[in-house]
Amino acid sequence: MQDMLALASANLLTPMILCFALGLFAALARSELSIPEAVAKGMSIYLLFAIGFKGGVAVADHGLDGRLIAALGAGVVLSFVIPFVAFGLLKTMTRLSATDAAAVAAHYGSISIVTFVTGSSVIQGAGLVAEGYMVAVAAAMEAPAIISALYLATRSGGRAEKMDADLWREILLNGSIVLLVGSFLIGMVTGQPGMARIEAFIVAPFQGVLCLFLLDMGLVAGRGMRNAKGVLTPGVLLFGILMPVVGAAMGLAAGLGLGLSTGGVALMMVLAGSASYIAVPAAMRVALPDANPSIYLTLSLGVTFPFNLVIGIPAWVAVAQAVGG
Repeated sequence: MQDMLALASANLLTPMILCFALGLFAALARSELSIPEAVAKGMSIYLLFAIGFKGGVAVADHGLDGRLIAALGAGVVLSFVIPFVAFGLLKTMTRLSATDAAAVAAHYGSISIVTFVTGSSVIQGAGLVAEGYMVAVAAAMEAPAIISALYLATRSGGRAEKMDADLWREILLNGSIVLLVGSFLIGMVTGQPGMARIEAFIVAPFQGVLCLFLLDMGLVAGRGMRNAKGVLTPGVLLFGILMPVVGAAMGLAAGLGLGLSTGGVALMMVLAGSASYIAVPAAMRVALPDANPSIYLTLSLGVTFPFNLVIGIPAWVAVAQAVGG
């Protein structure tokens, strides 16, 4: 136990996570610190391209095999199943309506790309290497949770819109997914020769850009927490902290069952324990129009996201290292 706490503390004291904490503090203290929206968007584009491209190159080196297919299947199953677990916890711990509970559950079955990118960086900083195809697993885990949420809402008497072509287009052509999958495919096609050409652009600056981006995310999360009065009841707040732990435990079981490396197990925990705040909110506006955005957005971005970055990721890496030796 002491070894795990020491590992978690070491992983916590990284520039990326401390920059997020700085942004969070600045927002809660009502500082005037801010990062222009265009700059923040540019940084997110850079980070998504870099992580996708590097993952594609890793898959090109590794080759397509049964392990990749099994990992993709496990990711899809987790994304389908986690909303049912989240929905059950919400109905037990809170007084949310079935529609609001289903919408929140969808966020926890899907994944946060920023949490994934941060987790990848922390894992690398801990001297671990994760399977490159985990980028593809992240992309595969975006949409299935939305289907589960619509089923839960309809079964419980809520109003859910049909999964028509426009909704699927909004989900599958979400900018972050297009960029992540597209850069992954480019990296897989070009392989090491392609990496050699742009390595100076996507490797060396990555950590610094991530620090500034997480500083901005801390500011965004802090402002959301400041404006969340009346939304975060004790039960809802507790769920936002408990659900990442439950999801990460499911990710741990899946990673160990797949025989992933220590870094791969940690990254599967990061994915399963994260909550979407980009793709799923956009889909919920269309699919569950009666759901309250102030609940699911504040919970995923204002509670779970900070928890994962400050406590969750270091803890998941420590657990994976302890279990994997």
